Amino acid sequence: MRLFVAIQFTDEIKDSLTGVLHDLKTQGVGGKYTPKQNMHLTLAFIGERRDPDEVKTVLASVPFKPFKLGIAESGNFGNLIWAGVKGNQKLKTYVRDLRAALDAAGIPYDKKEFVPHITLIRDASSSKPFKVAVPRQEMMVKKISLMKSENKNGRMVYTEIWHN
Repeated sequence: MRLFVAIQFTDEIKDSLTGVLHDLKTQGVGGKYTPKQNMHLTLAFIGERRDPDEVKTVLASVPFKPFKLGIAESGNFGNLIWAGVKGNQKLKTYVRDLRAALDAAGIPYDKKEFVPHITLIRDASSSKPFKVAVPRQEMMVKKISLMKSENKNGRMVYTEIWHN
């Protein structure tokens, strides 16, 4: 099964980001829009694993204390448009500790630099300039989730299989 560690968002934040997507559609931006139910913040992409139990054990060993998370910016990686997280030292420290624990357990994961973002549109395109207006939002992160990703009827479905 395909696994990743993530923060799931409140309905209020998902609704706000869905509003951003609606605004981009009205501006004529095309691409693969992220469905509301799939909006999340990936902390570590693990990929294919037969058995998630070892990953669950590692996640359980990483100390976690709830913290505030603020969504407040936007950006892009090429033609991928994202909403970003305000500078957050508690988030960065948790991700550093999580990745160190995965390394110590010998669990491979995508080791790209951690740039906290929420994917809004993949393969974005527009024939004219557009503006991404992300309203400021905050939430308390109360848990970290181990998610599995499955392709069902041509759509990606993310399901929480464990949380701390």
